[in-house]
Amino acid sequence: MEQKEISKAVISRLPRYYRYLGELLEAGVERISSNDLSVRMKVTASQIRQDLNNFGGFGQQGYGYNVKYLYTEIGKILGIDRQHNLIIIGAGNLGQAIANYANFEKRGFIIKGMFDINPRLIGLVVRGIEIRGVDDLENFIVENDVQIAALTIPKTKAPEIADRLVKAGIKAIWNFAHTDLVVPEDVVVENVHLSESLMRLSYRVCSMQDKQEKEAKEDKR
Repeated sequence: MEQKEISKAVISRLPRYYRYLGELLEAGVERISSNDLSVRMKVTASQIRQDLNNFGGFGQQGYGYNVKYLYTEIGKILGIDRQHNLIIIGAGNLGQAIANYANFEKRGFIIKGMFDINPRLIGLVVRGIEIRGVDDLENFIVENDVQIAALTIPKTKAPEIADRLVKAGIKAIWNFAHTDLVVPEDVVVENVHLSESLMRLSYRVCSMQDKQEKEAKEDKR
């Protein structure tokens, strides 16, 4: 199949398709129509068909989608049929929470190591992973064929560490530090700004409350 540019919006929906299809598999559902899938996902059937047509379609008219097949194919598209070796830089509460999340391994993300500069944390073991100092970071990346690094460190330290990661051969950074990283074009950065997500949630809650209050005042007139 000819390679083409896929929009970020489509890519952002793929993990949701994968999750819902996984739930359908667990429930013993063998096939599903785009209409039924749209009800579950709250995405229009037309949008689902358009999204999947970017990768070849997968469905049959009058039959719908084979759940197991589509689940497997989306997994391949997302690359989670392969193993991805990952390290965590920053072994505080967030870093340890990520290390303790066993579901990552089911998706092919294997946490190979954890690193920190705090001497009180170095040497501790989290779910079988020993926390190391950052001095041997580069050697560890090469020796363990690590492709992805999660950054759960203060933003002041993030650019320097990101620089070291890139030079050591890291190709993807999962960035929880509250700062934008400058990296080469061949290095992928996925930013996770928890406070921004919470502020978006706050906006939606306040908007809903304001709307309800406005409607209540109009009802009293």
